[in-house]
Amino acid sequence: MKKLLLILGDQLSHESDALRAIDRDRDEICMIEASSEARHVWSNKARIALFLSAMRHFAEELRERGFRVNYIYEADSIASALTQHFEKNSYQQLLVTEPGEVRIRNDLRHLSEVLGVSIEFIPDNHFYCSIDDFKHWAAEKKELRLEFFYRMMRKKHQVLMDPNGDPVGGQWNFDQDNRRPYPRQGPGFIDEPLWFEPDDITSSVIKWVQKTYPDHPGNLSHFKWPVTRDQALKAMNHFMEHRLGNFGYYQDAMWTDTPFGWHSILSAALNLKLITPREVVDAALMSYQRNQLELSTVEGFIRQILGWREFVRGVYFLDMPKLATDNHFKHTNPLPQWYWTGQSRMKCMSDSVGQTIQYGYAHHIQRLMVTGNFALLAEILPQEVAQWYLAMYVDAVEWVELPNVAGMALFANGGRFTSKPYVASGMYIKRMSNYCQSCPYKPDLKHGGDACPVTVLYWNFLIKHQEIFSKNPRTSLMVRNLSKVSADDQLKIQDSATRILGMLDDI
Repeated sequence: MKKLLLILGDQLSHESDALRAIDRDRDEICMIEASSEARHVWSNKARIALFLSAMRHFAEELRERGFRVNYIYEADSIASALTQHFEKNSYQQLLVTEPGEVRIRNDLRHLSEVLGVSIEFIPDNHFYCSIDDFKHWAAEKKELRLEFFYRMMRKKHQVLMDPNGDPVGGQWNFDQDNRRPYPRQGPGFIDEPLWFEPDDITSSVIKWVQKTYPDHPGNLSHFKWPVTRDQALKAMNHFMEHRLGNFGYYQDAMWTDTPFGWHSILSAALNLKLITPREVVDAALMSYQRNQLELSTVEGFIRQILGWREFVRGVYFLDMPKLATDNHFKHTNPLPQWYWTGQSRMKCMSDSVGQTIQYGYAHHIQRLMVTGNFALLAEILPQEVAQWYLAMYVDAVEWVELPNVAGMALFANGGRFTSKPYVASGMYIKRMSNYCQSCPYKPDLKHGGDACPVTVLYWNFLIKHQEIFSKNPRTSLMVRNLSKVSADDQLKIQDSATRILGMLDDI
């Protein structure tokens, strides 16, 4: 039986079980560049270029290993390209590693029915935790909480565990030690991530993207992302040797014109599957021992890989398709236009969105507590926000993007796996950055024309939802702080909030 293996753009692993399931002499591989995937959301040019360059490099590597690869350029859609390909060839079965997006999985299942060809979704061995294993774990839980999942994963995979079965250092989580702002005088010297100059393949992709998607957001003049496994491994090893030591302390810190800080910048390579989470965790553990790093910084990094990344994937497949339509607070405002341009007077927004446009990257606090926090407080329709994140970040694939945005940043699912909305006033941003120093708005003012919109909307959010929040131990303290605000000031806050919400495009 002749098989066709479809490899999607975020499945670029040479160790996938799907590759082991085909006969090199008989079966074939198909890879498709589909314009519909670039336009499904208004994708950042850097995101398009990263996927296409990595795909083209991977196809060449497969050919060098003796695989028969049909690489299809400029297709309208994956479905249309596969239909034409099946019409021209005599395949009896379509194989594909389980897609990381439910939409694509459903499209392929429907296509197999139309074509009358059997389809097999092969489990993705890239991850520590399979979809079925997560569902089994979740079925026993009244609440889905990262901390319990993370502890289970630590025990199961013997990561940072001592011989007695206890966590190294006597505690599971050192998060409280990893929330430092940069020093008052600034971050000082930061070792640069390892970047890669575009080769011929990447240069060709960049030119083609510029020509084909000229109206899309983004900038390709700084495109130096790893696009092969070899490059990704080098980038990983460079981070472990030169940057991991300071990651923990400053992982939440922000500073003007400091887009990468001490972060690993490995998420894109991980999500394309150029490197595996096991390789990253093992490398972090080796660096911990070799360079005598602080346990808190290494644990904080590993928690993001072994814990959060695996957790949100499980939640995605557990809760879809409902997760995509959840809107707990019934928010309906459109996304402000400056999310696409960076042209906001708010310094935190202009810097975070500006670097997103320029590089296709922002770190997790910029995403959660700046762009995400504002979107929640400004009552933006969750689906528009999720589409923006999926469009703008080079590391965005839906299984990781949607739970983070809808569940974590926006509380759109009503706390399915978070115990409270992650909201903060402008004072948090002032504490964790220097953005407020060069901003016309004042984070300490709760109302008035000079008041920070984040602060105004934060207090307005508390006023609007104080009855519900007062019953939640995690949010009751915020509501108690509201009791210190006079009735007159609360009215002024609401008036200021109404004004801001009516002019979101102009703040």
